[in-house]
Amino acid sequence: MMKKIAALTVLVIGTFVLVAFSNQTNNPSKDKLLIEIVSYVLSRGHFSPTEINDAFSEKVYMNYLNGIDGRHQFFIKADINNFDAFKKKLDDQIKASKVDFFNLTHEKFLQRLEQVKAFYPALLEEPFDFSVKEKINIDYEKTPYASSLSELKNVWRKYFKFNALGTYASLKEAEERKQEEDSTYVPKTDVELEQETREALKEDMKIYFEVRDDLNRNDFFSIYINAIALQFDPHTNYLAPSAKERFDQNISGKFEGIGARLTKRNQEIEIVEIISGGPVWRGKQIEPGDKILKVAQVNENPVDVMGMRLDDVIKLIKGPKGTQVFLTIKKVDASIVVIPITRDVIELEEAFAKSTIIEKNGKQFGLINLPRFYVDFQDYGNRNAATDVKKEIQALKKQGVSGIVFDLRNNGGGSLQTVVDMAGYFIEKGPIVQVKSTGGQKQILKDEDSSIEWDGPLVVLVNEFSASASEILAAALQDYKRAIVLGSKQTYGKGTVQNVIDLNQIISGNTYGDLGAMKVTTDKFYRINGGSTQLEGVKSDIIFPNRYSYIDTGEKDQENPLEWDRITPADYSPWTTTSDAYVYAIERSKQRLADNPYVRLIDEQAKWVKSRQDDFAFSLNYQSYIDQEEDEKKKTEKFKKLNDFQSVISFKTLPRDLQLIQKDDILKEKRVRWEESLSKDIYVDEAINVLSDLTEIKRTTTPIAQLKQ
Repeated sequence: MMKKIAALTVLVIGTFVLVAFSNQTNNPSKDKLLIEIVSYVLSRGHFSPTEINDAFSEKVYMNYLNGIDGRHQFFIKADINNFDAFKKKLDDQIKASKVDFFNLTHEKFLQRLEQVKAFYPALLEEPFDFSVKEKINIDYEKTPYASSLSELKNVWRKYFKFNALGTYASLKEAEERKQEEDSTYVPKTDVELEQETREALKEDMKIYFEVRDDLNRNDFFSIYINAIALQFDPHTNYLAPSAKERFDQNISGKFEGIGARLTKRNQEIEIVEIISGGPVWRGKQIEPGDKILKVAQVNENPVDVMGMRLDDVIKLIKGPKGTQVFLTIKKVDASIVVIPITRDVIELEEAFAKSTIIEKNGKQFGLINLPRFYVDFQDYGNRNAATDVKKEIQALKKQGVSGIVFDLRNNGGGSLQTVVDMAGYFIEKGPIVQVKSTGGQKQILKDEDSSIEWDGPLVVLVNEFSASASEILAAALQDYKRAIVLGSKQTYGKGTVQNVIDLNQIISGNTYGDLGAMKVTTDKFYRINGGSTQLEGVKSDIIFPNRYSYIDTGEKDQENPLEWDRITPADYSPWTTTSDAYVYAIERSKQRLADNPYVRLIDEQAKWVKSRQDDFAFSLNYQSYIDQEEDEKKKTEKFKKLNDFQSVISFKTLPRDLQLIQKDDILKEKRVRWEESLSKDIYVDEAINVLSDLTEIKRTTTPIAQLKQ
């Protein structure tokens, strides 16, 4: 029997990602069991199950091949001809829990991978001739597979040359610049620059194949399962054990460990970032660039991690709060030391809500930035987006702000419960969102708390990447006429809800180890006015173009999205006291934007970006490349003026935050950069203008009709 976890999760998922099973042994019986369980969960638990038939089979077939060889750099035409026998049989394979097709493709891919690894070094020993006039087309969906290994070598040769050309041109430009600055400087020859370019590419490809060598059969099997899941909708996918762990960290904004980000380079595990406030940061003994040679637990022999999978190294290092781990570190100066570290809970501050005070024309306004609707599913009472935003509002109120900008740009979603709680901070009480579940049941989620944290002017900033939970909050505040929504023409358009289902709870007596989880679309949500946010998103009250305005980025542009529909509206009462003021402020803003030369330039840039979107053909000839670059520079020169925008707003850090950043140089630097970016943010500038209009209306006794004149 399926068991849903208590908290609903609202997320945006981007393109296909490669997820790992961690270092488990290959087990065909486990693969079959996993297919069986996944099929069961999808057919019984999905909001709108898809029929598994021949058409379904063909889509799985194409998605899986694109997942493992989307650039057509490994398989050749003969392989595809061989695979085609399964094109309309995968539905039967799935129903019978068979993995014949997967086994066939996986074995062939490994064979081709070894062949490419064998022939590619020779291609990089041969100098590139950038005087030859040839082109490469990177529209891989329309590019046929190579007819032979010989042709495949040419595919890779062009791929290498394409990557090398940009580097070569940059190096050559740098040499010319040095010579202009110093007439005595002797520039490197074209031969030397070409050699330098290939050496850099060799290093890149070494890392490229190291990553692929780290993948095991289970990694590819995850791609296969996700090719099946994708046919149900874009947000239903399989989470292998390690992916589930990362998912939990992303949604909670914290994890237990040492507080360092790692990468694998040349078979070595390298520290690339120290997370502020974590154990490593507090210890001050490890720095970026240091390499981890060995990892040891208390009273255990150290494990040599040289060449080990990055995921497996991370597993060794992470552990419960309060436990110790011993790292053998090779310092940047080549000295080797053993450093004991006590693990702790790491909170990723950049994932959490933050605020600042903005001063303009003698007025003070607050801005709250919320990157995601985070929550700890194991303990809702712990830190979550709703309680943090409440604290930010209270802190801003203490400073006497006249209005608040709520920045939800690029916020892809998160916990639905935090949305309901958060929306309640701005209204007295009432419905926030309607949820329709698998089986047709409808539920209205309400704010039952009559208290209001902020009853003043409010502007919500959104863009095309504000999705899911962000759209619910923006929609609710818009329907209540509680806030003005400013931003892109519409938000992302993800009106579905996902539940994470632990596959280990589906069966009893599991002897195969951790089976991972499925994130399944189980619900669809609707605005309190009855309309779904699916596909249509939330349409801004004030439309402000950006460079992505004409690019296909929303839910409607994904594979297999659920359709838009409408249900009965909920019973709610808009704020009538603000309606006239909002109409006035919106009209004033539209007039400003129409007269703003920066806005016109942004729209022109967006159209230019759109015109380049379908350009897949690139010259591999140096002179043609330079000519094209010069042409692009001329076209983009006018857009550089957008970088000149500088608002007259100034910032004041909240006293509470000031105490923190004075003790932490990293947090201080992040705060400075954030406020600098806001000062050049034309969208924030206009949001403050709108708040100014709203506060002007609020304090004046002049009728709105006269203010409009």
